[in-house]
Amino acid sequence: MHLVPKSVLFVPGNRPDMFEKAANAPAGAIVPDMEDAVPWGQKQDARREIAANLDVLGTAGLPVIPRLNSLDTGLFDEDLEAVIGPRIIGVSVGKVRSAGDVRRIDSAITASERRNGLRPGSISIYPWIETARAIASAYEVCSASPRIAAVCFGAEDFSADVGIAKDLGGWQSSASSDDPNGPSVAHARGEIIAAAVSSGVGALDTPYVAFRDPEGLARETAVARSMGFNGKCAIHPAQLEIINDGFSPTEDEITNASRIIAAADEAEESGSGATSLDGKMIDRPTIVRAQNLLARLER
Repeated sequence: MHLVPKSVLFVPGNRPDMFEKAANAPAGAIVPDMEDAVPWGQKQDARREIAANLDVLGTAGLPVIPRLNSLDTGLFDEDLEAVIGPRIIGVSVGKVRSAGDVRRIDSAITASERRNGLRPGSISIYPWIETARAIASAYEVCSASPRIAAVCFGAEDFSADVGIAKDLGGWQSSASSDDPNGPSVAHARGEIIAAAVSSGVGALDTPYVAFRDPEGLARETAVARSMGFNGKCAIHPAQLEIINDGFSPTEDEITNASRIIAAADEAEESGSGATSLDGKMIDRPTIVRAQNLLARLER
């Protein structure tokens, strides 16, 4: 079963001094990064540091999902070969643009699994959708491989690709003036959610770059959850608690969902085709939403 964490913590691969702290953070998974967080001249250093410290990164039992450089950099194959093994559960790959990119990644992983004696299909893929082309092909990307656990939205690169100014502001309630993740990218987010749900994979929302703005992060997280994202990426350990809380059902939501299921079960047992709760009709979509919410408690 593929892992779709509520929170994903990124740590720059060229900063091994950060690895131990990241490994002990309250994240759903840790992503040592070889891509955007690392300057070009330090890419190989980051690769070596991550490969040499996979035990450290996994010391607290967090799943490790290294982010590799994109296919067009020419670094992908060496990145993959350096880290593949039983100490990682998958790889995250930046700037995936098409289903063909996913198939190439899948093929490379399959060959590497064979060379390294791993169970076929054991390594998951977490591709980044962060360009206009990828948004236009979101369903094809999401459905291109059974290895895909979740797709990740990269609002920073997407906003640059389509020429959106970063000072447009965030969601109307956001106080951050350095937030490309607001209404200007709502369409892209919606396309990703529709594609991910249609393909049966998870969706992880973009990092909130203003890491000293907890109120803005809380609002952003609430919006992401309301749109259908399963989790969110973090660039600082201080963001994790807010993200974890934001993607966890509240006590009121749990109670309400349980009451909906109970009322629906009672109606079915009595042979009634419809019922209501608190003056509101309980229809099939309402029941499914309640079931989905309670199912998240078991993950």
